Parts: sequence; C-alpha cells; structure tokens
Amino acid sequence: MFKKHKLNNGLRVILAPMQDTKAITVLVLFRVGSRYETANINGASHFVEHLMFKGTKKRPTAMKISQELDSVGAEYNAFTSKDYTGYYVETDSEHTDLALDVLSDIVNNSIFSPKEIERERGVIIEEINMYEDNPMMYIEDLFEQTMYGDHPLGWNIAGPREVIRRVTRKQLFDYYRTYYQPANSLVVAAGRLGENFLEKVKSSFGAGQKFKHRPSYRPYRAKQASPHQNIKNKETEQVQLALGFPAYSYFQEKIYPLYLLSVILGGNMSSRLFMSVREKMGLCYFIRASVGVYEDAGNFVIQAGLDKKRLEQAIIAISLELAKVKKDGITAPELYKAKEFLKGKLILQLESSDAVASWLGKQELLRRQILTPAEQIKRLEKVSREQVNRVAAEVINQRQVNLALIGPVKESARLAMLVQV
Repeated sequence: MFKKHKLNNGLRVILAPMQDTKAITVLVLFRVGSRYETANINGASHFVEHLMFKGTKKRPTAMKISQELDSVGAEYNAFTSKDYTGYYVETDSEHTDLALDVLSDIVNNSIFSPKEIERERGVIIEEINMYEDNPMMYIEDLFEQTMYGDHPLGWNIAGPREVIRRVTRKQLFDYYRTYYQPANSLVVAAGRLGENFLEKVKSSFGAGQKFKHRPSYRPYRAKQASPHQNIKNKETEQVQLALGFPAYSYFQEKIYPLYLLSVILGGNMSSRLFMSVREKMGLCYFIRASVGVYEDAGNFVIQAGLDKKRLEQAIIAISLELAKVKKDGITAPELYKAKEFLKGKLILQLESSDAVASWLGKQELLRRQILTPAEQIKRLEKVSREQVNRVAAEVINQRQVNLALIGPVKESARLAMLVQV
C-alpha cells in the first residue's frame, strides 16, 4: 500500500501508489501547530500558513501562485491545527512536476513580504470574525477552551485579535525558521505516481539541514476535579451545545473502545442520542458524539443544536442517555453494528488520493507508526463489550463534565449542574 523513505536532510517521505486513479495528491505536513506557541505569538502557526501563499522569489505574488495551479485545474489549500500544519495540491498526474515545484517553493522560499503581512492581518481578523459569527463552528473552540483552560490546547488556533494586530515580521519569520525544517516535516504522495517519483521528491525537497535542536511543546496534564462551564450569550434562534469529558491520547489502546462508544451514542442516524433527543423528543435538528485526540490528551464530546426554549430539558435528556450507558453498558448487536459502521466508513474514506495521503501522513507525523486499514479494522474487531463498558464508566465522570454553550443563555445559569451521570 505504501513505502517509507528518509532523505539525508531528515525529511520523511511516504509514497502510496494508486493505479485506479489518474489523480495525485502531494501533501506536505509540518509537526507544528498552535500548541507549540507562546501566548505573545498565539496564532503564529496559522499566520505563517497564510503567508506561504503570498509570494516567493520565483513566484513573487499570490496571483502568480494561484494562476499556475488554477491553469491545470488543481485543488490546493492549507490547514492549521493545534499539532500540525499542512499544504497540499491534488491534480492530474500529468502535472506532478508542477505540484512538487509549487509546494517546495512556497514552504521553502516564501519571502514574508512586510506589505503582505500587513494586509493579511485584516484577512485573519475577518476569518476569526467569521468563525465567531457561526456558533456551530465556534462551539468546538469554546469547548476546548472550557476543558483545557489557559493551556495552548485551550487557545484558539487563529489566535486573539490583539496578537494578530501586533505580531511582528521577525517573530513570524523566526517561528517559521524554527519549525519548518526538513526533519520536522513529511511529504506524502498518493495516487498515480509515475516513474522516478522519489527522485523528483529529492530534487524538490532534498535541501536543508537536520535539526540543530528539536522543537517541543508544553505537555498537558489533566487535573479536572469539578465541572467546568462556559457560556457565550448571543442572540440566536438556537443554542449550540458541547458537552464532554477528558479522554485518551493517540497512544492509549482505550481509544478504540471509545471510538465505538461514540458511534453507539451519537455517530449516526440510528444512534442512541439521535433516536432519543431528536427523533422521540424533537429537541434538536442535529446531535452527534465524537472523539478528539492529541499526543498527550483527548476528549469525548457531544454536540447539538438545541431548541432554546427547551435547553434544560435537552441537557437532562442527554445526561439520561449518558447515565444509562454508564450504568447498563451496551448490547452485543450495538457493538457489532458500530464495528461495521466504522469499517464501512474507513473503506469509503480511502477511495480518493487526498484521503489516503491524509490518512498516512497524520499517523506518521503524530504517532510515528502507520496502521494499514486492515490493521486498524483488526484493532476495532478485537474490542469487546466489556472494554467499551469499562471505558464508558471511566470517561463519563460527573466531576469532569465540561459544558460549553452559545446562544441566548444567562451566564449566571448553572446548567452544568443538570448533568447527572
């Protein structure tokens, strides 16, 4: 399915040939995100990501970069998370050389134009405004802020507006130079690779030196001993809710039972929460359960868009389902269906070159170990009812409830107290 290589400069390369497609995706990942920042430069990872598309010596403007890729119908973009940053081009395999050339050029040779930095401050602030004006998107940030507090995992990826307004070119360039090193990055290519592809990667990305020092972040240690609540009062027609608990990291085997528990509780339209809170009680349009995972932390969270007039009723209804699964556990048919659901989703997900590149790259970058789909499925298959039940009893903890709300809700309301699990 794939082969791993390592260049002399420390860059890791993963090649995943796919003969049933004419497309190729080249993804460049860097092991850096907002959790690597300090408070005075919070938002730097995301700001740097924006600047990678603003000009190089070879392609001096954003227009030049976009015109070259648009001219061949390529899909291209970038993203910043709390623990990684990525850049990708997906294109017809006939244009592989262009994809490699543009990607290597922007990540290695961006010029950090002072004029573009000043212009981009306003763009990023408008991006922050967009997220905060969309409660369904912003609730995820608010939840992690509620859970992780004043730790980098609790900070917004885009940073606060005041930092974006004052951060200097030198601070951004120094940050870039520290983390955008070959040994801190990874190139993944999936799709119709063609001949001599590794040599092309070496030609494009083989320069640069190994680490002088290894970048690091501040580890997170969960110490929550009482419920946390965070309310953003906003005039909306609906209340957005995120209710969750601390859970497991990438490296804990209990993550697999937790994935299955999340499916059973709120992973699809036949899940317990969907059937009870939406179908039977009509309290919401959407409700879901999901798992968030980092290298040293994680969470299990339920999100819903709720009728603002029946918020307390909905919180109680969600709590009842959580208490029920904690007390009585899951059934054998539920476990079987959850396994089949995740297996089916995984197989469908890996039909495209971009999904394969992401699947391989994130595992290698964050876990330093790549599981094939078959190996992942095998780990899910091994999970027993008892393991899921133990995880439910362990994670669903009254003292570790985190409740975030956006909507017309009084900040003085002690709604977290309604969660009885």
